[in-house]
Amino acid sequence: MATHFSHPQRRPPLLRQAIKIRRRRAKDLQDPPPQTTQEVEPPSHHFSPEERNLLYEEALYTVLHRLGQPEPNHVKEASELLRYLREAFQVQPAEHQQLLQHVRELEKPVFCLKATVKQAKGILGKDVSGFSDPYCLLGIEQGVGMPEGSPVSRRRQKAVVRHTIPEEQTHRTQVISQTLNPVWDETFILEFEDITNASFHLDMWDLDTVESVRQKLGELTDLHGLRRIFKEARKDKGQDDFLGNVVLRLQDLHCREDQWYPLEPCTETYPDRGQCHLQFQFIHKRRATVASRSQPSYTVHLHLLQQLVSHEVTQHQAGNTSWDASLSPQATTILFLHATQKDLSDFHQSMAQWLAYSRLYQSLEFPSNCLLHPITSMEYQWIRGRLKAEQQEELASSFTSLLAYGLSLIRKFRSVFPLSVSDSPARLQSLLRVLVQMCKMKAFRELCPDNDPLPQLVSEALRAGTVEWFHLKQQQHQSVVQGMLEAGKALLSLVQDVMGDLHQCRRTWNKIFHNVLKIDLFSMAFQELQWLVAKRVQGHTEAVGSSMSPEMGESLFQLYVCLKEFCQLGPVPSDSDGVMALDGFHLWFQPAIPSWLQKTYSVALERVQRAVQMDSLVPLGELTKHSTSAVDLSTCFAQISHTARQLDWPDPEVAFMITVKFVEDTCRLALVYCSLIKARARELSKGQKDQSQAANMLCVVVNDMEQLRLVIGKLPTQLAWEALEQRVGAVLEQGQLHNTLHAQLQGALAGLNHEIRTGVRTLAEQLEVGIATRIQKLMGVKESVLPEDAIVPLLKFLEVKLCYMNTNLVQENFSSLLTLLWTHTLKVLAEAAVSQRSSSLASSRLKVALQNLEICFHAEGCGLPPEALHTATFKALQKDLELQAASSRELIQKYFRSRIQQQAETSSEQLGAVTIKASYRASEQKLRVELLSASSLLPLDSNGSSDPFVQLTLEPRHEFPELAPRETQKHKKDLHPLFDETFEFLVPAEPCRKDGACLLLTVLDHDTLGADDLEGEAFLPLCRVPGLTDCEEPGEVPQIRLPLTYPVLIGDPILQLLESRKGDREAQAFVKLRRQRAKQAFQHTPR
Repeated sequence: MATHFSHPQRRPPLLRQAIKIRRRRAKDLQDPPPQTTQEVEPPSHHFSPEERNLLYEEALYTVLHRLGQPEPNHVKEASELLRYLREAFQVQPAEHQQLLQHVRELEKPVFCLKATVKQAKGILGKDVSGFSDPYCLLGIEQGVGMPEGSPVSRRRQKAVVRHTIPEEQTHRTQVISQTLNPVWDETFILEFEDITNASFHLDMWDLDTVESVRQKLGELTDLHGLRRIFKEARKDKGQDDFLGNVVLRLQDLHCREDQWYPLEPCTETYPDRGQCHLQFQFIHKRRATVASRSQPSYTVHLHLLQQLVSHEVTQHQAGNTSWDASLSPQATTILFLHATQKDLSDFHQSMAQWLAYSRLYQSLEFPSNCLLHPITSMEYQWIRGRLKAEQQEELASSFTSLLAYGLSLIRKFRSVFPLSVSDSPARLQSLLRVLVQMCKMKAFRELCPDNDPLPQLVSEALRAGTVEWFHLKQQQHQSVVQGMLEAGKALLSLVQDVMGDLHQCRRTWNKIFHNVLKIDLFSMAFQELQWLVAKRVQGHTEAVGSSMSPEMGESLFQLYVCLKEFCQLGPVPSDSDGVMALDGFHLWFQPAIPSWLQKTYSVALERVQRAVQMDSLVPLGELTKHSTSAVDLSTCFAQISHTARQLDWPDPEVAFMITVKFVEDTCRLALVYCSLIKARARELSKGQKDQSQAANMLCVVVNDMEQLRLVIGKLPTQLAWEALEQRVGAVLEQGQLHNTLHAQLQGALAGLNHEIRTGVRTLAEQLEVGIATRIQKLMGVKESVLPEDAIVPLLKFLEVKLCYMNTNLVQENFSSLLTLLWTHTLKVLAEAAVSQRSSSLASSRLKVALQNLEICFHAEGCGLPPEALHTATFKALQKDLELQAASSRELIQKYFRSRIQQQAETSSEQLGAVTIKASYRASEQKLRVELLSASSLLPLDSNGSSDPFVQLTLEPRHEFPELAPRETQKHKKDLHPLFDETFEFLVPAEPCRKDGACLLLTVLDHDTLGADDLEGEAFLPLCRVPGLTDCEEPGEVPQIRLPLTYPVLIGDPILQLLESRKGDREAQAFVKLRRQRAKQAFQHTPR
């Protein structure tokens, strides 16, 4: 039995062995050289020639003295195992034969069968109580070589141990009282000489002690017990009862067996006698090899395992494959045979596997997850007391060595596990899990109690590795530095490498370390690197100073932008982080701001000049109507905005001044571009005979300016004015930002709008002449030509020109051009309408022209919108042409229509009123009018009264030519006459329903000596008379009260138009009557 050992001498903690790092204080910017860490030297897996020969002898001895049937997955042929050993040990054939002969000449070991009687179940109950007191006799019978199944073999199988095996070679288990399922778990070592003629025998007996009849009757429980009493009475006192036996030929057993075997009877009385659980193992004693005689079995097995695993790993590496911890069948067979023959426990095998794998892992490349199985096996079987002191020391040393080696790999994980290799993250994660599982082991905690927690060790290793990696990168970049400019470039490359590393930490590595060890690698690496970066950047900016070349300024700008990205990459700072080394880093770069701004403007100006010089003023395509310079200018301005966003100066006041400068430069570039692009157009059009080519270029120039206007309008968004206004609110006066930036922007936009309007105005002037000419020609077309045909030349001209302009101008400029042309066209049409006022034919042509021009300029929604077309000028012209184009009779109808409208809108009875009833009987085609009364008439006579009568006419006269006017009786001196007279007009319904058809009631004051005076007029629209509004005969006819009105004396456009038609007698007669009535009304209009 292994004995406890005293605690070994206390070792220093692994933290002080493997990693020595001095942490800087948060406020200290000093940068001492990196601490050098002690490299972990991995233990060698190679053996000396002498050790190798002894180990080879041991392996050969194991194969040559193999016992038992081979396992299912093991190699059966010894020659194959010997060939494998020769390859694994790299032994030459001659040397192999020599060593093999030597091993064959060695003394054979003592062959033993290690038999363990575990338990039995379902055995017979031989006692009166129904139970038995079982025990087993076992041993090995030598010199029995009968074939299985022969009669002699069956007789030997039924023979008991005490009859076949000498007593000194017979072993006996303990007696288990009163049970049918005994448990012994006893192990016996049984020696034998020749496995081919040896067999294992086990007899199970029930111990029978001498008892009185009274005692047996007291244990009686059933009739079967009474039968047993009678049976025992017939046998000798104290004779044990046979329960069954197991007989096995050794040559049929495997090297290890663990089975339940049926208990065989001597007779067929009770064939089912239960089962016995047995374990067998063939082992050796007194092996003749030097290694077995001089070294512990565990050590020899460890060395053999180490040699074979090393060979397996090397073979996989030679085939460019990774070893997956699975041994070949040859290696598995040899190691199994050796462990079995040496009788190594499962724990010692797992421990040997751990030691071999952990040592080989430090020198050979194979997956670390191969170490998880031995860790689990040892943890499950760990009992500290079973190990000797030197074994405990060896195991503790393996823990310490692997932990130190693992930490060294973690410290250099960037180079050991490069992301260029796809399985690197998985290999690192596997290593961390192995270390975690190892540190959780009871064996590790008991044997290495002084080690710091694994997360702390890993954190320190990561910090040290980060610093070492940074200094290594710095050395790589500084190797080619020869001046300040190259130093800046090297520093920029270094910072970019640092950012790349941090990106990798955040995307890949941080998840691994956090999931396994709850370590925030990204935050840790950022904290370490930001101090190192800050020190070098600050030193570089101080060395550059305030005076710098444009190249140096550009280098500093790139470095500044890179540092901003570096700070944005970092985690959200907390109070525990203290002062950050890069806080306020922008102040280091403030002297370079003027250089940056000047460089930005200079580069932009050069790009603008180069873009215009290379521009041929040709549209880029059907949908893109501006030229290449506009695209380059948009890109140029976008780059300026991008530079402003990159700069993003933290100080609000300085940020405001920078934005002002950017806006000022952008607006200046816009105006410069306008001048350059116009000059470019003049240069290209010089000497051009084709005017259309010049027009094309002018269209492109206008489109380029419109594109520039759109780009300039986006400055507030691109430069984030709203956010800037919130930032500078505390340092600037209210409205200062708006007054400054917006004033600059509005000034630039005003200049651009003026340039665009000028260009569009020039294009419009080229078309206005053609429009005016064709409108004038419209007046001279023969009378026989219809108005729709007369305007065809004008419409074709506009269709061609506007289609051309629409193709070459962007929508905004085309709309502006249409607006100018529409205004000009209305002006020309209005002038023509005035000149052709007396000609209805010419006016009709102008009316049709206006209607078609409206459709043309609207272009089904693609041109001007209705609100832009229907201006006050358009509405007035439309109304005038509507009248001028009408015939005299149509004008007369319009006149009465307007008087009916005036009648409807009049509610005042200042001139008096008449009351009538009117109806129409369609069956008789009669219009019946009852004139009831008049009231509140004006006194027109000198006596203060009037002599009123009413004249009834159907108007207009040309619709009712055969109907003469009717009159009522004259009433003397009556301002409220009651006429009560009825008049009937024989008239068809159709003319009565026409628009403007009305009953004119003219109230006159009769004068005996002169002309009658006008009291007023009333108009009743015939379309509203009952009987005319529907087809039914009128029933009860309502009274209608109509206020009297006066005609307009002057300014009536219809009368003026009719008056201008001198050759039209009907028009002149109508105008004369109306003028007479108006004159009468003017004489008596109430003042």
